[in-house]
Amino acid sequence: MEETYLLNVEGVKKKILHGGQGELPKFQDGSKITFHFQTLKDNFERTVIDDSREAGIPMEIIVGKMFKMEIWETLLSSMRAGEVAEFWCDAIHTGMYALVSKGMRRIAEGRDPLEGQKHRCGMGNMFDYHSTGYDDLDELQRTPQPLIFIMELFRVEEPSAYKRDTWAMSKEEKLAAVPVLHSEGNRLVLRKEFRQAAAKYQEAVICLRNLQAKEKPWEDGWLKLESLVTPLVLNYCQCQLELGEYYEVLEHTTELLQKHKDNAKAYFKRAKAHAAVWNEREAREDFLRVADLDPAMAAAVKKELKQLGERMRKKHVEDRKRYQGVPSLMPPPPPPAHPAATRTARTATHTPAQGAGTQHPWRSVIWAPLPWWQTYPWSQRAASAPASPKSSPAHPAQPTALSLQLGCGAATHRHAAFPAPCRAQRHGHLLPPPPQSSSGATPALLVPRGTHST
Repeated sequence: MEETYLLNVEGVKKKILHGGQGELPKFQDGSKITFHFQTLKDNFERTVIDDSREAGIPMEIIVGKMFKMEIWETLLSSMRAGEVAEFWCDAIHTGMYALVSKGMRRIAEGRDPLEGQKHRCGMGNMFDYHSTGYDDLDELQRTPQPLIFIMELFRVEEPSAYKRDTWAMSKEEKLAAVPVLHSEGNRLVLRKEFRQAAAKYQEAVICLRNLQAKEKPWEDGWLKLESLVTPLVLNYCQCQLELGEYYEVLEHTTELLQKHKDNAKAYFKRAKAHAAVWNEREAREDFLRVADLDPAMAAAVKKELKQLGERMRKKHVEDRKRYQGVPSLMPPPPPPAHPAATRTARTATHTPAQGAGTQHPWRSVIWAPLPWWQTYPWSQRAASAPASPKSSPAHPAQPTALSLQLGCGAATHRHAAFPAPCRAQRHGHLLPPPPQSSSGATPALLVPRGTHST
């Protein structure tokens, strides 16, 4: 294992741990390098910081695409396929390693490497948040130091030998890839493979958005690219409608309509998404907007509105059946023919306290809760209402309903002309003074079942 200086680069030393095979590969812009790496501190213990083998996935970089650790391209370009080498790098080459390691760790954890970052350079985000989220990387960031990289080179692929991701393509390659991806998506739609078709449309949109980012908004170049983006986004939304991803359709169509307010197809797809998630008012507004913008779609709009009305009526019927047993959501029951006809519940005879006036057997029946539409606040007129014409001194008229609040000793009297007391009164809140008998005793009655109204 011979120690040498690598390509006269200052602050770099190389040791070959295992020789490679064949000639030195040709590294050109766009070539993909696949390798494993291990990062160690330059201390007595040689503390391991990162090891790509633990994640089980080798590292890949594209030559000439401004990888943050520029020195890695230099190190790998000195290796042959199958070679294992150890590189010592001075601190002047390792200042960005904390950011690179942070992104790789997040990817290994299944997280977005750009999560939480603002639109600025990596160092700007570092100074903004003051931490990478990993203690060992924070230490490297505070105190830059030499590091040791052990690398094993697997293969080097030429640009034409692999399918490149959109970010690795040039401008000409992205523009050439868009119509191909569009055609592939249309073919997959005809085969009803909507998920795969949506991926093709999305990839094409990403290519165009990357190119748009380099143009000034609303100028000729930007508008030309936008005209290519719009049909791709609409096709993508149609696939998402077929897949049931309605809220994603709402998001993308709304964003599209912010730029193109007269796009009838975008309104139509958004209306269908609103209808699918039971936003009836929004769906009707968008459908009517479509008919105004494009009279040729009036027949389709009429059909969709008819289907929307049928679905909403069916939903209302189902909801009525579903909530049939909930008192607060049901319509009021019809009034009984005679109050006495409904008093069929279990009864018991109550004897007033000693010293009371006229002895009379009061009928007690089980209290039943009343729906909100039969509630009515206490009225002072109940106390001064005239007596029933059927009453007599021997048989005084029985109150239509009496409500007893257990635990606080308060009772309320309701005249036949008024509905039941409100729920707050039944539960002891703001209760009026209880009625008193001629002897001062409070009759202990419960509301008869079925006598909620006269």
